[in-house]
Amino acid sequence: MSPRPAPDLNSRRDQVIRVARDVAERDGWPAVTMRRLAGELGVTQPVLYSAFDSRQALVDAVALTGFSDVAAALDAVDATPMSRMRAYLDFAAAHPRVYEAMFSLPSGLAFAADDTPEPLQRAFAGIREAFPDADGTRAEVAWAALHGLATLQAGGRLPERLAQARLDLTHRMLTDPSTDHRTGAPPKDAS
Repeated sequence: MSPRPAPDLNSRRDQVIRVARDVAERDGWPAVTMRRLAGELGVTQPVLYSAFDSRQALVDAVALTGFSDVAAALDAVDATPMSRMRAYLDFAAAHPRVYEAMFSLPSGLAFAADDTPEPLQRAFAGIREAFPDADGTRAEVAWAALHGLATLQAGGRLPERLAQARLDLTHRMLTDPSTDHRTGAPPKDAS
C-alpha cells in the first residue's frame, strides 16, 4: 500500500475559507467555530489548524477574499463613479457577513500602511479610479460614504425605498463641485 499523498495546503485553505463564508452568510459569525467547520468539512480540528493557526487568521483570510471579490466586482464595471458605487453597494448587500469580516469584525489586516495586503490595495484602487485626485483623499471619502451607506442599509437603519435617492445624492456630492452639499441642489446665486 502506497502512502497517502499530502494534502495541498492551498487547496485546503480555500476549502475552509469557502465553508466559513457559507456558514457565516447562513448563520452569522458566531456560528463560525473551528469545531463547526471541522464537522462541515468532515475533518478533525487539527486539520483546520494546519491551515489556519487561529479563528482570527481564518476571519482575516475571509476578509481578504472579500476584498479580492469587491475589487473584481469594481473591475467588472466601467470606471464611472455611479457604476463603481453601485457595484460596491451591490457586493455589500449580496455578501453581508463577508462585508462584516472586511470592516466590522476585529482584524489583523493593515489598512493604509506600507504592508497593506494586495487585495485591499486593489479594492481601494477600484474606488480611486472612479474618484481620482492627487493624494487619494477623494477616494477615501467616497469609500467612507459607501461604507456608511452599506453598513446602515445592512443594519436596516435606512429605509430601502430611498436607497436610489441616497445613491444619487452621494454621487452628486462626490462628483459635482458646484453642488450645495447640505441640500444636494445647485447653490443659489449669492447676489
